[in-house]
Amino acid sequence: MDIKLSPQDRISSSARRGRRGAPKTGKKRTNSQKSGGGGRGSGGGGGGGKNSNKKSPSGRRGRATPPLTFWRVIGKMFYWSLVLGIWATLAVAGIIVYYAIQLPSSDSWAVPKRPANIRIIAANGQLISNRGKMGGEAVALYELPQYVPAAVISIEDRRFYSHFGIDPIGIARAMVVNIEAGRIVAGGSTITQQVAKNLFLTPDQTLGRKVQEALLALWLERNYTKNEILELYLNRVYFGAGTFGIEAASQRYFGKSARNLSLGEAAILAGLLKAPSRLSPDKNPEAAAKRARVVLTAMAEEGYISQAEAKAAAIDPNKRIRTRVAGSEYYVADWVETLMKSYIGEVTQDVIVTTTIDWDLQKYAEFAIREMVAKNGEERKFSQGALVSMDTSGAVKAIVGGTDYSTSQYNRAITARRQTGSSFKPIVYLTALEAGYTPDTVVEDAPLDYKGWKPENYNGKYAGKVTLRKAISYSLNTVAARLIIAVTPKAVVETAHRLGISSQIDPVPSIALGTAGISLLELTGAYAPFANGGTGVIPHVITSIKTTDGKVLYQNIPAGPGRVIAAKYVAMMNDMLSSAIDIGTGKRAHLKGWPIAGKTGTTQSNRDAVFVGYSAKLITGIWLGNDDDSPMNRVGGGSLPVEIWSEFMTRAHQGLAPTNLPGTYGIIPPDPLKPDAQNPPPRQKRTLVDLINSLFGNNN
Repeated sequence: MDIKLSPQDRISSSARRGRRGAPKTGKKRTNSQKSGGGGRGSGGGGGGGKNSNKKSPSGRRGRATPPLTFWRVIGKMFYWSLVLGIWATLAVAGIIVYYAIQLPSSDSWAVPKRPANIRIIAANGQLISNRGKMGGEAVALYELPQYVPAAVISIEDRRFYSHFGIDPIGIARAMVVNIEAGRIVAGGSTITQQVAKNLFLTPDQTLGRKVQEALLALWLERNYTKNEILELYLNRVYFGAGTFGIEAASQRYFGKSARNLSLGEAAILAGLLKAPSRLSPDKNPEAAAKRARVVLTAMAEEGYISQAEAKAAAIDPNKRIRTRVAGSEYYVADWVETLMKSYIGEVTQDVIVTTTIDWDLQKYAEFAIREMVAKNGEERKFSQGALVSMDTSGAVKAIVGGTDYSTSQYNRAITARRQTGSSFKPIVYLTALEAGYTPDTVVEDAPLDYKGWKPENYNGKYAGKVTLRKAISYSLNTVAARLIIAVTPKAVVETAHRLGISSQIDPVPSIALGTAGISLLELTGAYAPFANGGTGVIPHVITSIKTTDGKVLYQNIPAGPGRVIAAKYVAMMNDMLSSAIDIGTGKRAHLKGWPIAGKTGTTQSNRDAVFVGYSAKLITGIWLGNDDDSPMNRVGGGSLPVEIWSEFMTRAHQGLAPTNLPGTYGIIPPDPLKPDAQNPPPRQKRTLVDLINSLFGNNN
């Protein structure tokens, strides 16, 4: 029963509290305390009755707290769990709303168009490379062997066909695994979430991105079938080595279409997805094989294959996985890719680029360069080589930009601007012929001092009076120097540009000895008019560009500068350059039954060794050297480059009927119908120049 106090009582009580001091915060005073603690009456004034020192039944702290029972504890836990759950739900909802409003309206969401693929093929249809951002064409799910998508599902998202884009069970499982491991070893993202991330989002690992990824995954599941989502994934996901999509990866690692993958190969590619670099079959075949075993085991557990099939397809981790090596054709693909914009503008749809490349010659050229470096590089101190071969119209049939594309993508056939040595001299001699000289014009081979410039012959010896034919055959530097002084450096530069050399060449006398930096492609193309009768060419590699449905976007139409050398001068040049092969610095060159011509080149201290030679069918240029410009050991243009040239040209001319070089100025072609052994060439008289070169080994 509550006791109501009169105003006077409340005042008196307040006064007493004032004397005793304010009660502690939060302590509730009882009615008995308000009465002063005296006797039962209200008039007790001094010390109270006998019960004055006893506590009231409720004590100073109010009512006694009931004991905590089990069900009371459960109730409190439920209550606070409910409260926390509500607040957590509100917080999560707020976060979702916050990041959701940062996304564009769902009405505008659409799967981005797959970046265009550039399929580059050789003249015979052989795939050279897929280029573009994705590096491969798209393939439909139904085109793939069933075990290809099964391998990916088994290792990446086993519940793919049963979840709704987000897999709570998978997330919980991943959390348990990570907690047990003490670090993050498993992820909870579904294939749908990965598609959402790849298509719409940046790779940032933030809370906001994960929320948006989940929302987009739900949208994908609502608007696309499971198979459509899986197909998107297989055609967009990154497989390492610059490849996106299963087709690009299959071509890159195994040199075949994804349509033709074996079960073991499919397991390797599926295993790559976890860590494309660490599990690469190129870089870490043992790890790739072990991961593939995990994939095969998962496939068997999911019922896609039997245990026997998994065991049969497993790859021995101790054996090398045979993958496709990045070959020299990638130099071709790089070149083609740089030309695309100038030919058809921005590539916005899948296209097929047919090239002029002869696949067999391309692979043999690669072999010839690599084999020469492997056999002689260490002893002769060179590590790189390049080759360009084109027909007489300028269509490139083979091009090798270096010894090994996988270790160096620098194209030494196109990009490098190296000194060419004496292989530039034909341009000087052509200029002289056009100025009135002939192959039989006699000139002086003697020491020369022209305004402080003192060119010397390769062997330091001089032959005296010689014809132009002999001078170019033996690559006499002083004769070339006298010719450029006579016809002027400017005229020589104009001739070089007329023949198709676009690199800048300073009009100075020393260019007669090949001091200007010129690409091997340019130099080889400049020899083409000698082989085709005087017509200038533009070296080219693309025949046509078409869409996948056959629409022609570009078609190469043979064109060029037209005639750049008069027929009589072509005949004279072929007479002199044939002599360089017959008796001069290029005498190691051989092509049975075919008239051939060419010129060697060796730069100072043997830093570059060049040979450009030709028949009436092909012009081929060879370069050997080092990227750091360091000297080689006894390697000149007339030695190893000529050997490569002879091997390559012999392979290239198999089955072709021999044809004479253009012009008739003193050229007597060999009889191709009679074996050389039965018809040895007549013994030639040894001249003073021949004697000098035999003694000093001029191979310039």
